[in-house]
Amino acid sequence: MRTLVLNAGFEPLAVVSFRRALALVICGKAAVVEIVEDDPVWGVSVRYDRPSVIVLTRYVKVPYSRRIPVTRRGVLKRDLHRCAYCGAHATTIDHVVPRSRGGEDSWQNLVACCLACNSTKGNRTPAEIGWQLRITPRMPYGPGWAVRGAEGVVPQWEQYLAPAVAA
Repeated sequence: MRTLVLNAGFEPLAVVSFRRALALVICGKAAVVEIVEDDPVWGVSVRYDRPSVIVLTRYVKVPYSRRIPVTRRGVLKRDLHRCAYCGAHATTIDHVVPRSRGGEDSWQNLVACCLACNSTKGNRTPAEIGWQLRITPRMPYGPGWAVRGAEGVVPQWEQYLAPAVAA
């Protein structure tokens, strides 16, 4: 069971275990915003609602200068699991400029790709075979991308992560 932690300004910060979230609430460092229905936590003499989303009572300054690391999962999520060449369901990633030609592992050079397009393209650039990219590859932005553990979004979290995912 995981809990989304929001800063005092309601921007997403992290995903923590429900035990850690409950400890923050009991200590008065956070308040419960959303709960998991019909799943309370019982203490010796008290009942606590299991938190799904909590908000910190004091604002925590977060350095947003940190770069979002390039990962296979991140590229597929950014491109909505759609092939950048044909639009089919993508299961792999492709280097627009092949690595053998100096292409690097960066947000600007990696796109989601289906198996058929990936093997057809091979060691060539899209221009060499007359293909156009359907998207412009770029680094995603927003707090939703910086929150670790937010990949498996719980329905109750969508309203807090939605502006960041729309990037």
